[in-house]
Amino acid sequence: MNTYVETLVIGAGQAGLATGYHLQRLGRDFLVVDGSERVGDGWRSHWDSLTLYSPVRYDALPGMPFPGEPWSFPGKDVVADYLEQYAVEMDLPVRLRTRVESLRRLDDGTYTATIGEETIACDNVVVATGSFGRVPAVPDFAGDLDPGILQLHSSRYLRPSQLQDGPVLVVGASHTGCDLAYELAADRRTILAGPDRGQLPLSWDSPALRIALPVIVFAWKHVLTRRTPMGRKELPKVRHHGAPMLRVKRKHLAERGVERITGRVSGVSGGLPRLDDGRVLDVANVLWCTGYEQDFDWIELPIIGADGWPREYRGVVADAPGLFFCGLSYQYAFSSMVLPGVGRDAAYVAAAIADRAGARAPAATHR
Repeated sequence: MNTYVETLVIGAGQAGLATGYHLQRLGRDFLVVDGSERVGDGWRSHWDSLTLYSPVRYDALPGMPFPGEPWSFPGKDVVADYLEQYAVEMDLPVRLRTRVESLRRLDDGTYTATIGEETIACDNVVVATGSFGRVPAVPDFAGDLDPGILQLHSSRYLRPSQLQDGPVLVVGASHTGCDLAYELAADRRTILAGPDRGQLPLSWDSPALRIALPVIVFAWKHVLTRRTPMGRKELPKVRHHGAPMLRVKRKHLAERGVERITGRVSGVSGGLPRLDDGRVLDVANVLWCTGYEQDFDWIELPIIGADGWPREYRGVVADAPGLFFCGLSYQYAFSSMVLPGVGRDAAYVAAAIADRAGARAPAATHR
């Protein structure tokens, strides 16, 4: 079966839905597809205690307020339900249980997406499959650990009861690793290993945050961008090493008794994890908070750079006209990977699509 749509948006998370909203405003024909059972399932799959780092007042997608007290921090299921309701309220054409297996560009410049026995032909494609990629990144030597050690990647971690009795080693000290180490340390010996990525000095439950956060968000959106020297310096750090500590700080880890090791886990000795200084850690569990690898093998186009990331600027792929990305980490600014920044990126991509179609794009005013 063959289907045609002007623009195919792959991914029904916040980036894909926001792109759809702006395409709809511009009167463009589009379809959003996603392999999940429900809109928002990407958020529902995270660990139980996850809450956003940005309060409600900054979390709305374009056209629909986020519910709740403005300075409260919504949980991951609230975010998932909001995205699901957003798709309904905005009347966005979303097809679920639809996973794109391959994407090709034809000689005439159009694209075909293969979904089982179906082929969707389109003039434009927006890849909105996530900020950091879809494949959990775990070092090769993880397979050499003693099989009696329980290993989980953070993408599969839901709650402390998943772990077996005994100490846990959390590998990776970005904000996710710090948050999970703090949670696990409540009732077990916990070791957190990995270089220090820095921390924002403000306490997330402090009244001072209400004063400082508008400045922080402004910096995330307008200072730390790919147009500024400071922003370009931060881009590889965020994409390849993770963001600094936000809610959980060094003092919180120390107060809960987390053993902090700033060295790396570099191998295995006798079935146990070994640090780069040769120290061997006798633990019963390892939680890999080591991020994700990009998985764009299904895009059959030479648009991936040596660093594994698409060669794009603000989501526009110059090497493949008609191909766009939205929701990438640092697509334009530090804010691109969070709800406060995705709407602007989506507006820019939608405007570029409309411009390509020869239409005037009022959404361009959101740049």
